[in-house]
Parts: sequence; C-alpha cells; structure tokens
Amino acid sequence: MDVGVVVIGRNEGERLRRCLASLPADVPVIYVDSGSTDGSPDLATRAKASVVALDASAPFTAARGRNAGLEQLRAAHPELAFAQLVDGDCDLDRGWLAAALAVFAHEPKLAVVCGRRRERFPDASIYNQLCDLEWDTEVGLAESCGGDALVRIDALLGVGGFRASMIAGEEPELCFRLRAAGWQIRRIDAEMTLHDAALRRFGQWWKRQVRAGYAYALCWVLHGDSPERFRWRELRSIAVFGLVVPVSALVLGEIYAPLALAPLSLYAVLYRRVRAARLRRTRNEAHARLDALFCVVGKFAQLWGVARFLFARARGGREELIEYK
Repeated sequence: MDVGVVVIGRNEGERLRRCLASLPADVPVIYVDSGSTDGSPDLATRAKASVVALDASAPFTAARGRNAGLEQLRAAHPELAFAQLVDGDCDLDRGWLAAALAVFAHEPKLAVVCGRRRERFPDASIYNQLCDLEWDTEVGLAESCGGDALVRIDALLGVGGFRASMIAGEEPELCFRLRAAGWQIRRIDAEMTLHDAALRRFGQWWKRQVRAGYAYALCWVLHGDSPERFRWRELRSIAVFGLVVPVSALVLGEIYAPLALAPLSLYAVLYRRVRAARLRRTRNEAHARLDALFCVVGKFAQLWGVARFLFARARGGREELIEYK
C-alpha cells in the first residue's frame, strides 16, 4: 500500500489502544503525542508505532500534531504518496483505505478523500447522537473534511500543511487553501472511522459549539476577503439568531409585548429549515427534531465562541485550546 498513517492524541488511553489495533499491520504508523500523562507514548511504542512527542515550547494543537506526523512520515518513508490522518479516539474501518485509494487512482486533482465517521456509542447520550448526525454529510465534492481523512501528501505540503497555531477549524482552513490552489476534496459513500466522542453532559456539548463559533471567526479573519467570503454565511447566521433576534425581541417587547413574537418566530423558521434538511438525509423524525432543536440552541454557544475570539484578539495574548473532554 502506498500509504502511511498519522495518529494524533492526548491522554486517550483505551481509545488510543483501540485506534492503533484497528490499523493495518503492513503500513507505517506515526503517533504524535501532545503532552499525555497516561502513558500513551509507551502504549504506542508497544503497538509498533513510531512516536513523536511534541514539546511544550509551543501550544499543543491538532494542526501542529498532524504537521509533525506528516513531516516524520515523509522523512522516514519518502516514497509514500498518501497519508491517512486519524484522531486517537477513532478506529479505522478495515475496508476504508482500499476504497479511498481506488478513488484517488481515477481523480488526479483530488487532495483529500473522506468517508463516513460514525459515533461508537450514539445512544449513550443525545450529545453523542448529535455528533453522529453532524458527521452524516453529503456525498460528492466537498468544501472541507474533518480530522480523519486520506490525504495526498504532496498536495498538503505544497500549500504549507496545516496552520499549526490554529486551536480550532484547522481542517476547513487547510481545505480552503487546497481548493484555492486547484485541488479538490471528495466525500465518498464508505465507512471510514468509528469515533468515541464521550459527550455525556450539556456543558461538554456547549464547549464544542463555542469552539465552532471561535473557528468560524478565525477562518473569516484569515480568508473572509476571498471571493467566496469564507465563513461569512455561518457568522451571519450566528449574529442574526444569537444576537439580533433576541435583542429585537427585547426592544419590541418593551414597546408592546406581542411584538416580540415577530422576531422570535424566526427561530421556528430556522428549526423547520434544519429539520427539513436532516429529513433529506434520513427519515428518522426524532433525529431531525433533535438536530433542529440543538442547531437553534447552538447559535448562542457559537456567539460566545465568536466573542471569545474577539476578546483574545483584542488582548493579543496566547490563545488557549477549547477542550470539551
């Protein structure tokens, strides 16, 4: 196989053991550790992976870890054309690499191929279920991928790899630069990875949405002046539903209470729109309602993420990871 694997992790424990056990035995594996204290590097060494331990001289980020893994893979195996990126809390499907490599063989402009990431325990909590729904995206050419994907190494290195300092949104930002350079990203109808989100509490889900809002704002600052106005649509939606609608309801309610219903009715419009979109992907009515409800609630968390980004930029200090596990 003309492929190696780059795994990143931090204190994943049993999840990392399952991840490494799921990888093919005949491909080189690089494990990049971001300051784990649970013995993850030793576990990876026992699993025959080459270990790269990031030092604390710079902030730990997934982007920095993936770059380090790709650099080590290229240095040790310069003949390889492709790298499978895997988060340490994911298991790789046994048939994935063959399916994805077959797509690359027929499409020379592809830089990234991704497939279906599923949640290992979708019924453990509604928040795990929401993750599983989030990953059920359209098949075909895509704007971006997630953390798990098969990538063409030369394409990624040709655009400078991941932006190592990004604490969130690093995959869409990379894919934006790849598309700008003429490359394509494709999502195929194939099982790719099994993920253990381990989201059991509302607070964890809320932090995940805060991170999403932060990422939208960061990507807008980097590429918002592009022809596609990268992430403007998402930021506009956050501003409207997270700020303009509630403020308008308060102002109009002070004038005449029933007037507050006019802007608040926009939440019903958003709910129905998201529900309809989900029903086009699945006929599960309960899942569609859940997705729509939390999309509405998530606008407020994402607004706080945008505000957090603006506060961080104003202070000019070191940006801290937004971790929900």
